[in-house]
Amino acid sequence: MFQRLTRTWLLAGCLLGGTLPALPAQAQALLPLIPTLRPEQLEARGLEIAREVALLSEVQALNLPQALATAQLATQLAPQRYETWAILGQLYLRNNNLDGAVAALDRSHKLAPDNANVLFALGSVTLRQENYPAAQKYLEAALVLKPDNIEGLFNLGNTYFRLGRLPEATAQYEKALRQDGKFWPAINNIGLVEYEQGNNRNAQERWRASLAIDQQAAEPMLALAVALYAQGQSQAGLRLATDALRIDRRYAQVPFLEENLWGPRLIADYKRLATEPALRPFLDTETTAGRPAP
Repeated sequence: MFQRLTRTWLLAGCLLGGTLPALPAQAQALLPLIPTLRPEQLEARGLEIAREVALLSEVQALNLPQALATAQLATQLAPQRYETWAILGQLYLRNNNLDGAVAALDRSHKLAPDNANVLFALGSVTLRQENYPAAQKYLEAALVLKPDNIEGLFNLGNTYFRLGRLPEATAQYEKALRQDGKFWPAINNIGLVEYEQGNNRNAQERWRASLAIDQQAAEPMLALAVALYAQGQSQAGLRLATDALRIDRRYAQVPFLEENLWGPRLIADYKRLATEPALRPFLDTETTAGRPAP
């Protein structure tokens, strides 16, 4: 398949005005006649390129710069197809170019305003940009079209959380759990909401339920550790915190906790736990994320 994409790339390059190396003069008579393709043929070729690059980049047969360049070519060949812009937007997102992703996905949305997947993608990107009103708008519109989309429900819950609308956040997490009762990130986030509302015991129950599904889930493990420590169970909390940070030491850093929706109350209690000498090896910001402490 990679060779097929290469041939497509070369053909498209010629159509866009690129040139191949000149052949010797005596061979010019052997050049075949290249037919001029109609606009609909160009569009079909662009769509084919976009789909192939999406597939090949997914299996890492293309590196990201190659994939982006190919997807950009596809949008030039098929600028009126929402799929080419959607694929380009997803590749920008994979490259952490959020502005590029929003621009490409917005073009896709204008071409297919009722496409739920494009709306979900826009909601996800704008949530990462911390543009919460935009994320709410896109995700709510997408869920009208696909109300059972679990990732969309979860992202809308996270958006409401960021907007301080905690009961509405919990409602979305509960809807996600009705689709998949083992989707522990939603259970974990309900625990985050409960803790910020002062419901320590309910929060602990949620985090224990998350760990019953995934015993190696570092976030609910650390959150439970913080809750126990704050209740006076210092040794149990410290042991659990050490286990959690051995699994993923990124959670030792407050900015990472904030990125993962930890609220002021939980972070304040974590900071008290983090003063324990046993946790100092995990607080080195230069260590590799996820690597166990020495």
